[in-house]
Amino acid sequence: MKNIADNRFFNMILLFTIIGEFIVPWILEQFYSEYNGKIMVMSALGSPQSPVRLIYNLWLVWLGGFLAYTAGAYFLSLRAKFPILAVFMLLSIGIFAVGAGLISGFFSVNESKDIVTTASKIHGVGAAIGFMALLIFSLLNGIVSFKQNNMIEGIISISSFVLSLIFFACFVMGDKEQFQNTILKYEGLWERLALFCMYIPFVYNSMSNLFF
Repeated sequence: MKNIADNRFFNMILLFTIIGEFIVPWILEQFYSEYNGKIMVMSALGSPQSPVRLIYNLWLVWLGGFLAYTAGAYFLSLRAKFPILAVFMLLSIGIFAVGAGLISGFFSVNESKDIVTTASKIHGVGAAIGFMALLIFSLLNGIVSFKQNNMIEGIISISSFVLSLIFFACFVMGDKEQFQNTILKYEGLWERLALFCMYIPFVYNSMSNLFF
């Protein structure tokens, strides 16, 4: 029986979802004049002040739901050969799916960081834990790739991990007051770059299953 993770339809939806992670915010920000994608995080599109909040929050729920399914698919495809790594991958993707997807979709952050509510606190914790969990996926995928003697995918995954770590660090520092007059202030940009690098192994896996 073929693994779900190798299924063409599954990989088409996964690619669609990952591309949508960047295209959907870009489209929605065109209808939100106060939003600045370079400085503001993507979650602000789902804030109570946003005219596109319903659409973006529904998108986060879709993202979380499908990535939770993806976590299960990756786990099932790897558990026979790499049971321990499979569990860590399940947790890495699954925690991101729940924290940065489902929880973030149901509990909105506010447009202004000065406005703190219970929902924004839950959102902040969920998203932060989710991002940190997904950060190690590239590393795990690299280890699996090297164990399978797939050197190209291994190098791509480890490179993605290093870049993700750098961009995520820039994203975190961008929230600090002492960096507001530096290039690090572009939180939205660093967030997107970090996510882009975190998703590279998924894209590589999907493209490999679709075209090779």
